[in-house]
Formats: sequence, C-alpha cells, structure tokens
Amino acid sequence: MFDWGWVSNNITDEILPALIGHIYLSFVSVAIALLISLPIGILVSRYRKVYPPVTFITGLLFSIPSLALFALLVSVPGLGLGSTTVIIALVSYSLLVLIRNVVAGIDSVPEETRDAARGMGLTNRQILFRVELPLALPVIVAGIRIATVTIIGIATIGAYISGGGLGELIFTGISRNFPTRVIVGAVLATLLAVLADLTLLAVERYLRPWARTRRA
Repeated sequence: MFDWGWVSNNITDEILPALIGHIYLSFVSVAIALLISLPIGILVSRYRKVYPPVTFITGLLFSIPSLALFALLVSVPGLGLGSTTVIIALVSYSLLVLIRNVVAGIDSVPEETRDAARGMGLTNRQILFRVELPLALPVIVAGIRIATVTIIGIATIGAYISGGGLGELIFTGISRNFPTRVIVGAVLATLLAVLADLTLLAVERYLRPWARTRRA
C-alpha cells in the first residue's frame, strides 16, 4: 500500500536529494561522454580506417551488462564504491551512440555545401566549425537524447555500488519491503527520462530547418 505520509515527511530529507543526485549522475555523465565523443567522431569522419575499431570498442563497452561493468570498475584500484565509478560506467555506455551520431551528422552535410565553403576561401578547420558541425547539430542532439534517456535508466543501478540517485530509494525499498520507496524512485526516474526526452526532442526539431518551415 502506498504511504503518502512517508512521501510528505521525506521530500526534503530523502526524495529531493535522491532526485538531484540522479540528475547530477546522468547529465554529468552525458556531458563528459559528449566531450570525448565529439573529437573522436570528427577524427573518425576524416579517417574512416579508425571507424571499425572505435565502434568495436565502444560497442563492446555498451554490450557489457550494467551490473557486471559496475562490479569490474569497483575492483579497479583507486575507484571502489561511489559516484565516480558510476559516472565512468555511464560515460562508457554513452560513447557508442554519441560517436555514431557525430559521424552521421557530419556525413549528412551535402558535399556541394563543403565545395561552396571551399570556394569562399574557408580552411578545413573553418568548414568544420562554421559549416559541418552547425549542420550536423540536429543529428548530434538526437544522439544526446538517446544517450540521456538510456543513462537516466542505467543510473538507477548505480545505487547498488553506493552511487546515490533515485536507485537508492528503489534498492532500499526492496530491501526493507517498503513499496512506497520503490514506487517513488521508479516514477521519478521515469518522469525524469520522459522530461529529458521531450526537451531534447523539441531542441532537435527546432534545429532542423525543414521542421521549422513545416510549423510556419
């Protein structure tokens, strides 16, 4: 039975800190993964020979079950339990989709657009930052959206290794046979994922010129 009294009494002490911790874990992880993925994606788009090994390594990381990856990282000297270990794992899960979308976004830029930029005297570096990346942004944001929603879900398991977040409510509720904790943690994680998805979807659509034209 759901206990509304527990919810009202523990909003500031347990629920809100767990929510803030979950947001921290998720969005810091995606931000770090994006900082790693952007230069790798740009490199891969220029040198295709490195694409297969990059996708193999990131795909291998993505295929490892989350609990197994958490357990492996905990055993690494200097890491152990805590949010840092969780963030490293979440970053690892984000790399595949982000790198693929950076490459796909750059590939989606028409060659005639690059030729026109070269005809205007732009260097390769200027073409990258003034033409390719701006035009690739909708596809990159689509990758960020997928990675963010995925990571919000996986981050709940981070509580298993003392990483904090909403998973703490869920695991504690299960261990104490207290469904209210489980429901609150699960519902908030779901709402957070839906909110992030809708927000980034709106950004993605705004960045697509044809979507803006259709709305107009």
